[in-house]
Amino acid sequence: MKLMSATEDRSVRFHQVHTEDLGRVRVRKFCEAEDREVSAGEIGKGFAVSRDTLVEVADEELEQMPLPTAKAIEIVAFVPAASIDPVRLSGDSYFLQYDSPVEAKPYVLIARALARNTKVAVAKLAWHGRERLVLLRVRDGALVAHVLKWDDEVRDPSELAPKDVTVTVSEIDEALQLVDSMTTDDISGYRDEYRKALEAVLEAKAEGRQPPKPSIEAEEPGGKVVDLMAALQESVRKAQAARGEGAGDAEVHEMPSAKKETAGKAAGKAPAKKTAKKSAAAKKPARRQRGA
Repeated sequence: MKLMSATEDRSVRFHQVHTEDLGRVRVRKFCEAEDREVSAGEIGKGFAVSRDTLVEVADEELEQMPLPTAKAIEIVAFVPAASIDPVRLSGDSYFLQYDSPVEAKPYVLIARALARNTKVAVAKLAWHGRERLVLLRVRDGALVAHVLKWDDEVRDPSELAPKDVTVTVSEIDEALQLVDSMTTDDISGYRDEYRKALEAVLEAKAEGRQPPKPSIEAEEPGGKVVDLMAALQESVRKAQAARGEGAGDAEVHEMPSAKKETAGKAAGKAPAKKTAKKSAAAKKPARRQRGA
């Protein structure tokens, strides 16, 4: 089996440059024992068994380790899809591609079996110098592998959640109303607005123009306390208006005065809104040019 990346990273990448003359800054690898630059062919793997001792490990030794997963994917279990904690998903997804006609039949059998129920397969494979745990599911007839974290790689979050916070039933109901009003079956319409704004900045600089300026609503000196429940209710009204539904009468909680605030509670500030202007021009090849 082969793994082919199922996703594409479309982030804008920057080069490191010398600010005086825009010369590229390169990273060179030096051997500290010989104080000279070494080529990629001279670089191997070493493991520090102590502060002053390294042992060399050859690629051939890693390839010949006695692991069932060294040459094939080993399915270890089938589990309900809902039982997989999303925090264990590493973010890396790959399509599985079979190498030979011999692998085609088991590939199709697994894919069709998974397509007919709500279970997913959990498998192990050796890849990139370590054994990985992956979740296998079906997408348009093809098997997709999502790399999973091992149990000991997931941190315990029990100490992170607030413990001394009291909420009322009505507040929970309002939060549920917000969830219901913003529920959708399709998230394909969302776009990376930051990347679009960044591309507009780069396009302007490449053409010798000033980058677009953001529109900023000035914040009142000292700011003001934000009523979270009022903000939730406003979100509900906006979501319902977008769907053409009646918002009804929503109760807005009266803000507590500064004198009523208990000691030790800090008042939050409403963040200033920043909106980057969008550029309708097509993206052009970047030219080496200093900013205007």
